[in-house]
Amino acid sequence: MSQEIVAADIGGTHARFALAQIEGARVTHLGAECTLKTAEFASLQTAWEAFAAHIGRPLPHAAGIALACPIQGEVLQMTNNPWIIRPALIGEKLGVDRHVLVNDFGAVGHAVAQVGPEHLRHISGPDEQLPTEGVITIVGPGTGLGVGAVVRRDGKSYVISTEGGHIDFAPLDSIEDKLLAHLRNQHRRVSVERVVSGPGIVGIYEVLANIEGRPLPHLDDKAIWTSAFEGSDSLAGAALDRFCLSLGAVAGDIALAQGGSAIVIAGGLGLRLADRLSTSGFAQRLVAKGRFETMMARMPVKLITHPQPGLLGAAAAFASANA
Repeated sequence: MSQEIVAADIGGTHARFALAQIEGARVTHLGAECTLKTAEFASLQTAWEAFAAHIGRPLPHAAGIALACPIQGEVLQMTNNPWIIRPALIGEKLGVDRHVLVNDFGAVGHAVAQVGPEHLRHISGPDEQLPTEGVITIVGPGTGLGVGAVVRRDGKSYVISTEGGHIDFAPLDSIEDKLLAHLRNQHRRVSVERVVSGPGIVGIYEVLANIEGRPLPHLDDKAIWTSAFEGSDSLAGAALDRFCLSLGAVAGDIALAQGGSAIVIAGGLGLRLADRLSTSGFAQRLVAKGRFETMMARMPVKLITHPQPGLLGAAAAFASANA
C-alpha cells in the first residue's frame, strides 16, 4: 500500500524538503524539493513550518529525516550549522506520529542502494555496474566531507553511517606538506574534511599563492570555486586540480579501510566536479596505494547523479525501517 511521507535533508547550508510516496521498502515517487537556507531559520521546527506554508496544506504525519551529524544521544548538534535537535521531541515539535532519523550520508547510502545505473555516471576504473555483493564506499564533498558505505549481501543492502571525513589528513607530496603546516596553524588537528570539502579550497588556494609569492587575497570558498569553474583565475584552477588529487587519495584510503569493492562519489560539490574528475589526477591518486594498486584499479568508481540523493535516501530509510 502506498503512503505519503515528508522527506527532509538537513545539511550545514541548506534544509531540503519534499513529499514522497513509498510502497514496501521502495520510494516510488519523490516530489519537487523545497530548499531553504539554514542560516535564515532558528530551528528545524520553523523550517518545517515554512515548508508546510510553501506547499499550502498540512504535512503528512510521517517523515524520514536526514541530518548532517551523528545520530547519537539525547541532543543532536548539527556539525556545520547551529541547530540543536532533540530526537525525543521530534513527534511533538513536527507533528509526526512516525519518523526515522538518519545521518546525511547514511541517507546517501540508502539512495545508492535504490538508484539504477541511469543515476550513476562512470568516472574511473572498470566501466561496469556496482557489485551485487560486497562493500560500496561512499564519499561526498560538500559543506563538509560525508563518508558512508553500503554492504550488499544475499540480495539485501545494509547502510552504514560513519564520520570518516574526520580522519587525519595525510600529505603525499611537498605541496601537501606545506598545506598541512598551513592548516595546522589554524586548527589543532587537521582532518581530511579541512582539505576535501567546499571550504577546504581556501587553504589550498592560500598555500599555492604563498608558493608563488603572491599577496593573499581575501576570497571565500564560493568566490574561489566560481573562478575555478569559470576559468577566470589560473591559481583557482590550480587549486581545483589539487583538490581533485586530494579527493582521489582520500576516496582510495577510505575504500581500503572499509574493504570496498566499488566507490561512489556524492555530495553537492561532487556533482559539480563531474566533468573534472575524469580529466584530473583523481583516478591516479585513488589507485596509488602501493602493494594494493592492482586491487584498487579493479574498483569501478561512479558519481551519483540523482538530483536529490539526500531526500531520496531519507525517504528510503523510512521505507526500509517500516517495510
